Amino acid sequence: MRVGELCVRKVEVVSPRAGALEAARQMRDAQVGTLVVVDELMRPLGILTDRDLAVRCVAEERDPRRTTVGDVMSGPVAWVHEDTTLEDAVAEMARLRVRRFAVVDARERLVGLLALDDALCRELGETSPLGRAIRATM
Repeated sequence: MRVGELCVRKVEVVSPRAGALEAARQMRDAQVGTLVVVDELMRPLGILTDRDLAVRCVAEERDPRRTTVGDVMSGPVAWVHEDTTLEDAVAEMARLRVRRFAVVDARERLVGLLALDDALCRELGETSPLGRAIRATM
């Protein structure tokens, strides 16, 4: 199986110039915990998680109205091409010690997001109670 067949194609994105408060509200409104930070050509630059906002903005007492996404994002982002095999992508996740990959096309533009949970659910199958529990929390 190729990464492009399994990845989530509807991905919330944000500019590195956006404010942290704006990004937090975007996460809330979209009910997601991750935004992919992209440039104007939709090339992935980083990942912003709700944890990044908590640890690098709130805990450091930064003003979320003045702090930019670029100041608190995790980056550079780890990414794979959509035609990469799932097996290779999971091995690379383990090597890099990351749980998410931005998925890019041949022009290195964002087309999706692959989480380790996606691969785990695929491996466990539809009948697995653990797979159903993970899917229910995603």
